[in-house]
Parts: sequence; structure tokens; C-alpha cells
Amino acid sequence: MRPTDDAPLTGWRRTGHEIIFESDTSLGKAFDVGLILAILVSIAVVMLESVRDIREHHGPLLRSAEWVLTVVFTLEYILRLLCVQRPRGYATSAFGIIDLLAILPSFASLLFPGAQALVVIRTFRILRVFRVLKLAHYVNESEVLVRALVASRRKIAVFVCAVFTLVIVFGSLMYVIEGPTHGFTSIPRGLYWAVVTMTTVGYGDISPKTNLGQAISALMMVVGYGIIAVPTGIVSAQLTRESNDVSGQACPSCGAGTHYLDALFCRLCGARL
Repeated sequence: MRPTDDAPLTGWRRTGHEIIFESDTSLGKAFDVGLILAILVSIAVVMLESVRDIREHHGPLLRSAEWVLTVVFTLEYILRLLCVQRPRGYATSAFGIIDLLAILPSFASLLFPGAQALVVIRTFRILRVFRVLKLAHYVNESEVLVRALVASRRKIAVFVCAVFTLVIVFGSLMYVIEGPTHGFTSIPRGLYWAVVTMTTVGYGDISPKTNLGQAISALMMVVGYGIIAVPTGIVSAQLTRESNDVSGQACPSCGAGTHYLDALFCRLCGARL
């Protein structure tokens, strides 16, 4: 009988949830460590297959290994869907989407040769190591950073608009001052130079030759250093306001993790923890 979304986890589903989603038990930690090792092996296989000499000598072996790992990841994804109360909640979560994308490239390669190289997206699944090794402080800091970025989005948007304005003004000005003779053949070319100069990258493929142009270039370099510090200050100020302890407990309904220590309900689906 098909389990309903609101049915509590019992039997093998409850045991499976504790092993697959939780990291508080020895079996749960062993499962996640084994999963991370499999991910690393899979990525190594794809990288080795991209080397022509290795592919020519060991191509069939590498492809077989990749398909074995793909089957393992597919079965693991199916088990994750079966071991939560709300499979749709897990499937649409960040980790759920990443887990799905991790297995699609291999199947897509059947129709589009070469698509298997995209399995390197499995690297994102290694983020589970923070939960596996109980690095709660790292999980906490990542949550705080996300909240700080979201809270600072309006200030950052205003800052980005100001930077684009400076780039347009200085890029157009250099087009007028230097002109095609010195490599500024168009305003977009001037905008490219402004971005390279303001970010202090300095490729050197185009540079001003007149005294006025060089003076403006020096001014932009100084402004560039100040611009780098502005978003850092905005986010840092917000980070000082964000400080909360989180646990590695996973929601039995949707599988979401990193809840506050005193949380009684899931932050995403509202299920009781």
C-alpha cells in the first residue's frame, strides 16, 4: 500500500530515514561517509576518462565503473524519496534537486554523447560532509551567511547599480578621450576596459596612451580598491546581527536539515521534529 504524506514513519521507512538522513548514529555516519567516498570516486572516474591516453587504454572499465556508481546513486535517490513522509518536499529541496541532477547526466549521455562530463555536479553533494562530521559550527556559519546575504540584498543591489553607472560613465569617457587610435574602438570596448581596470585585474590588452586617459585610469584603480571593500562591509555589518545555533537534525517529513537547537517544527514544511 502506498504511504500517505501525513503517515508517520514506521518499520523499515523509519530505520531507513535514520540511516540515510540522520548522522547521529554510527550507521548513519557510515552511510554518509560511504556516499561521499563514492562521489569522490565517481568524479575521479569522469576526470580520468577525459584524458585521451587513459580513455584509450581503460575506457570500457571507466565507463562500466561510472554506470555502476550511477545505479547506486539512483537507488539511493529512490530510497530517500521512500524514507520521508513528504517525498515532494525532499525532491524540491536544495539537496533533493542536487541529488537528482547528480544522476541525470549519465542517462542523458545515452542521447547526447559527452553529457556524462556534467556528473561533476556531484561535487556539491560533498557538502554533506559538514553534517556527517558534526561540524555544526560550519553549518551554522553557512546559514548565517545566507541570511546575511538575503538581508543585505537591497543595499548590494544599490551598490551594484552605482558600479554599473561608474563603468558606463568612465568607459564612454575613455572612448571619447582615447578613441580608436589607442584601441578604444567602441563604447562597449571602453566598458570592458573600465570593468577590467575597476576590478584591478589589469589584463593590459588595452590601455590609455594620453596623459588625461592615464590619469583617469589611475583614479579608477584607486576607486576599484574602495569598491572591493564596500560589499564586504555591508555583509559584515549584517553578519554581526545574525548569530543562532543550529543542529544537524533532519526533518522526518522533507529531509531538510540545519534547524535551530530549540526548534520544534521544520523550517520548510512545518512538520514536527
